[in-house]
Amino acid sequence: MSGTTTAAALRRRAAGAGANRWVVLVVLCVSLLLVAVDATVLHVAVPAVTEDLKPDGIELLWIVDVYPLVCASLLILFGTLGDRVGRRRVLLLGYALFGVASGLAALADNAQVLIVARALLGVGGAMIMPATLSILRQVFPDRRERALAIGVWSAVAAVGAAVGPLLGGFLLEHFWWGSVFLVNIPLMLVSLPVGRLLLPESKGDGAGPWDVVGALMAAVGLFGVVLGVKRLGGGESAGSLLTVLPLVVGAALLVAFVRRQRRRAQPLVDLKMFARPAFSTSVGCIVLAMLALVGLELIAAQYLQLVLGLSPLETGLRLLPLTFAAMAAGLAGARMLRRFGPRRMVCAGFCLTAFAVVLLTALGRTDACALMVTGFVLLGFGLETTLFGAYESMLSEAPQEQAGGAAAIGETSYQLGAGIGIALLGTVMNAAYAPGLSDVRGVPESASSSAGHSLGEAYEVAAQLGGAPGVALRHAARDAFVHGLHVTLLVSAGLLLLGAVMALRLPRVMQCEGAGAVELPAPRDAAESRVSV
Repeated sequence: MSGTTTAAALRRRAAGAGANRWVVLVVLCVSLLLVAVDATVLHVAVPAVTEDLKPDGIELLWIVDVYPLVCASLLILFGTLGDRVGRRRVLLLGYALFGVASGLAALADNAQVLIVARALLGVGGAMIMPATLSILRQVFPDRRERALAIGVWSAVAAVGAAVGPLLGGFLLEHFWWGSVFLVNIPLMLVSLPVGRLLLPESKGDGAGPWDVVGALMAAVGLFGVVLGVKRLGGGESAGSLLTVLPLVVGAALLVAFVRRQRRRAQPLVDLKMFARPAFSTSVGCIVLAMLALVGLELIAAQYLQLVLGLSPLETGLRLLPLTFAAMAAGLAGARMLRRFGPRRMVCAGFCLTAFAVVLLTALGRTDACALMVTGFVLLGFGLETTLFGAYESMLSEAPQEQAGGAAAIGETSYQLGAGIGIALLGTVMNAAYAPGLSDVRGVPESASSSAGHSLGEAYEVAAQLGGAPGVALRHAARDAFVHGLHVTLLVSAGLLLLGAVMALRLPRVMQCEGAGAVELPAPRDAAESRVSV
């Protein structure tokens, strides 16, 4: 026992590189918080940006979407580059670029400059995100401590996503829209020297040249796929050339990328990781969790504002229980993982989330606050439990020299699942919503067709019609939306139960290097215990 303890202590001392690993975790979490906040902070500023810069429809779409699009496309490129040239180096460059791009966005005087600045923010985010996870993988070699660190990391991510709109709303009440970007600069000015001083440098074995062509193929391929998926999620026709072409070209490039990696002696991404059940299953669980749930966030926001009539601030506050529950699950995740193991934890998280989604089908046209809060708490706790267990298993299964590539794969899976989920659940919602407006008494067919695009547009058409037809259309649209919400929730629950079945391939126990497995009461076989750290 003492030998094991001494070995673990030596590994921690070597990984810390002279800095306390928990201080390193704080620095990494600040990095993550900035990126997570920036992904959502612009949402509430869109009206102010539109009024000031007067972008056309396409420019406005790119202002909102270019950040996640560029970030998702470049995760693998910068994750693997960090493995080659040093993860801290890439992270610090990401800090600098993020600060410069924030200043450029804050001072933008036209839509084109803001689009370029948002794209640069996406590049900076892609440099920061995988680097934080891969450095965390190195600084916490002991899996028990790493599980706790990932729990804190994931809780911070949940906080950032929720704080973004609230912070943006506060700043817009007191300053101009550029302040939502300007707030990043002082934090980056502090993070750069602190990160340089405290963060340890780490990299892979560096065997062979970095595959520049492969990295570019992955970046362009992901860009095409994510762009096509986002267009589908935005309601664009599946037969549109601008939707089909990016999807086809992107998919072809990704297939070529996979074939190229299999042929290379020193691949950019070691695809053999996917042969490990724990790694491939974890990636699949991340995709399914996001696919099933991210579209519900947009639908829930529309329900709260357009059906219940809540203000944007009231909507944000109503969603806070989900965030707090996610934070609690992240902080308790390490203990749950030790007690139940990856298989039971992720499977139970999927089942709990599916139960919460089915519970929310009881929502109707009137405000059921207690039911909603209960559902959101269960939803947040279940989702974070699922993602925590999947991320921890994926990162622990990957070899340390491939940590950047593994983290990039996890983040890319998250982004792709989110994009596909918006497209899929948005399609389900529209298919269930539109038929309810096809035969409203006194409403012309053209007006019904326009109202079938969205609930917001239905309200606009109803206001133009006025009188009894307008009132009838408004009521019909509200009922059709609630029906569509119920159908979408049931489809989402089905996807979550599919994820629970998939999670049965995860290991039963949490295997810790040098400390033995964390035993569970149930028996296990040798294959189930083979989880490398």
